[in-house]
Amino acid sequence: MEKQSNKLALSILMFNMFIAMAGIGLIIPIMPKFLGTFGVAGQVLGLLIAIFSFAQFIFSPFAGNLSDRHGRKKIIIVGLFIYGTSQLAFSLSTELWMLFAARFFTGMGAAFIVPPMMAFVADITTLEGRGKGMGLLGASMSLGFMIGPGIGGFLSKISLIFPFYFAAGASVFAAILSIFILPNPAPAVSSSSNNVTKQENLLMQLKRSTKTPYFVMLIVMFVFSFGLANFQSTISLYVDHKYGYTPSQIAVLITVGGFVGVVVQTFVINPLFKKFGEMRIILFNLVVAAVSMLAILFVDIFWAILFVSTIFSTATSLLRPAVNTLVSKLAGEEQGFAAGMMNAYMSLGNMVGPALAGFIFDINITFPYILGTTILLICFGIAGVWSRKQTLLLATTRT
Repeated sequence: MEKQSNKLALSILMFNMFIAMAGIGLIIPIMPKFLGTFGVAGQVLGLLIAIFSFAQFIFSPFAGNLSDRHGRKKIIIVGLFIYGTSQLAFSLSTELWMLFAARFFTGMGAAFIVPPMMAFVADITTLEGRGKGMGLLGASMSLGFMIGPGIGGFLSKISLIFPFYFAAGASVFAAILSIFILPNPAPAVSSSSNNVTKQENLLMQLKRSTKTPYFVMLIVMFVFSFGLANFQSTISLYVDHKYGYTPSQIAVLITVGGFVGVVVQTFVINPLFKKFGEMRIILFNLVVAAVSMLAILFVDIFWAILFVSTIFSTATSLLRPAVNTLVSKLAGEEQGFAAGMMNAYMSLGNMVGPALAGFIFDINITFPYILGTTILLICFGIAGVWSRKQTLLLATTRT
């Protein structure tokens, strides 16, 4: 009975993650033209992504701790409602400051969705099945990004703002579905742990994260997200400015890469983890992501760009669940705190990356990809050094 309940919970979590990521993905192909109605371009797009990530950074640790104390279900439902209403507010905005305000609340909603769902998966899986659970959650994330742009490109033919209405409605539907179907396991941590986390503000939580056994992986997530955001935040603008691609063509670029990512995360990631371990997967795909990001500057026909961007998407689709699984295995009972910090460090990278990418994109459209490649290679170096130290430490302990 409990096993069936866990399967149902995982299915609902995957659906919620899909809805949340589709809501982000479906606006990607229409953003250049949507922002064009306000007379702005790359720098504002970067700042909009940055403020979304800033809100995630602020609220992710708070949401993770709340889910530890009060259970995952309530926090996820609140996040879905905030996320949906803020998408609607974005579409109705008439001034730039309204766009930024709406995007801030969208980031807040995402912060109340993602860390509790990651912690939820950790609650209902064994250590052996953790990689598969995180992979399936990651697959639903990739599927959302894959289908979202296609939906956005199609719905934009009805109206440029209609995709936002669709995203808002889907989020509210997911919240209502969760109210009636999603199980509600008991909070994950003891009351003694609660007394510690209740008194911690964001800075105190960040300080505490530096003393965790997975701190270096948090740094890797920050650096990786910083480099990744350079690509994700500017690829639609890059192909629009350089090649004049339509929203439909941009949607195809993102959709194909997302489809391959879904297949890999659903059917391949767990066997890879078992054969090579999470750390080797992380190191290998950091290099692949760096090479493919730089390669995007040396191809100029649609099919070549599609091929390179698909390789990049596949590499990054393996990276995030690998890091999430590794951190979850080291987190012990504090799954909510660990997931919250993971999302916070990821959001910090997503906040700084797009803002900087948007700024340097307006200087030269190739600069974000050169910077992103450099950042990913730095991330590879950090992860490699930590991995060697861990291996030596483990060998010393055994002897």
